[in-house]
Amino acid sequence: MEQFFREAARDLPVAGEYDVIVAGSGPAGVSAAINAGRMGVKVLLVEWNNAVGGISTSGLMSHFTGSVHSKFYTELLQEMANRNEGPQKGKIIPSIDPENLKAIYLDMLKDAGVTVLLYTFVCGVVMDGNRITGIITESKSGRRVFRAKAFIDGTGDGDVAAFSGVSYYKGRETDGKMQPVTLMFKVAGVDTDRAVLLGSFESTHQTDKGELQALAKAHIPYPAGHLLVYRTTLPGIITCNMTNCTDIDGTSAEDLTRAELVCRSQMPAIVAYLREFVPGFENCYIISAGSMMGVRETRHFKGEYTLNEQDILEARVFADWVVRGAHFNFDVHNLTGAGLDKTGVQHKWSQPKGYTIPYRCLVPENVEGLLLAGRNISGTHMAHSNYRVMPICVGIGEAAGIAAAIAVKEGLALRDVPVEKIQAKLI
Repeated sequence: MEQFFREAARDLPVAGEYDVIVAGSGPAGVSAAINAGRMGVKVLLVEWNNAVGGISTSGLMSHFTGSVHSKFYTELLQEMANRNEGPQKGKIIPSIDPENLKAIYLDMLKDAGVTVLLYTFVCGVVMDGNRITGIITESKSGRRVFRAKAFIDGTGDGDVAAFSGVSYYKGRETDGKMQPVTLMFKVAGVDTDRAVLLGSFESTHQTDKGELQALAKAHIPYPAGHLLVYRTTLPGIITCNMTNCTDIDGTSAEDLTRAELVCRSQMPAIVAYLREFVPGFENCYIISAGSMMGVRETRHFKGEYTLNEQDILEARVFADWVVRGAHFNFDVHNLTGAGLDKTGVQHKWSQPKGYTIPYRCLVPENVEGLLLAGRNISGTHMAHSNYRVMPICVGIGEAAGIAAAIAVKEGLALRDVPVEKIQAKLI
């Protein structure tokens, strides 16, 4: 029997008023905040974690994968190259040094005049009819309200959009199943001159002891059981994308807790497998793991247009594009076990052209004052498996930040911002 406790009503202090509030500081959210701030509007970036960057930093993601035509993404790669240590210094490569990237983001936010508020959860919204006018937050400072003229949801899971009443569904359209989650980790002590680094599920390598992907499936506990390892910017250190937990709803605290326990329990067996079977990893050992779970898929929101897989396969160019040159594959991890899902296509991807994402995918169908940014934009399960990657999310955030700033400066509703003005800033 479900039980309830009625909390006493109370007055919440309004802790600040801004032009634009961005919730969530992953690649999409931080990009949105910086680009809005650079246009001279007053911006607040709210993040529940102790650092900005989301999966690209706290999630210990190995590299930016996929590509996009984005001025801000190009600038970000250049700044990463400038800060790389050792032999990688000055080289534009997609590999991420998480601590450097945290500093880069913070410096960019500061230079753009953005106010950053960490350790703060968005736990509700203030609505005036169907228009969002404020967010309710919870933190050590108590329960508070922050108001703004425009809001951008960069939380990945779309928490602000969900609180606001935007229509959504979770996971795959047919059964609601969502892609598995992963806790990234790093190993040191790797002989990178000899190391076999398989970077996709479809990559294989035969050794005297057997084929490495088959050996991973045989020796790593289910539902893990694949080899995905990537170079870092530092010598002897490799990032592993090898833990795996299925049937997780990333919007459930209980499920996320279970995922942490399952993924961490897999790490000793993964290291034992690497030492025993993968050349170059004989003396490897764990040095760090992500401080947040890598959640690939949760809510899909209903926008003015829903991007679908055919749009991507045809590299469709929308008149109201705000992201262009987006390129990746259908990266669908197995929803019930290890490896690539039967619907996924990685290195066998044969679509060479970049596609566009229309502004309408960022605009919720039934809520005013809000833009979606990142993997929570309006798209199908299959389309999402492509645009969810970080470079494309950076491009989405760039467009959202520019659109919000234009709306505030010109007194326009977000859905009425002339797309030509957004495009002019992006080109």
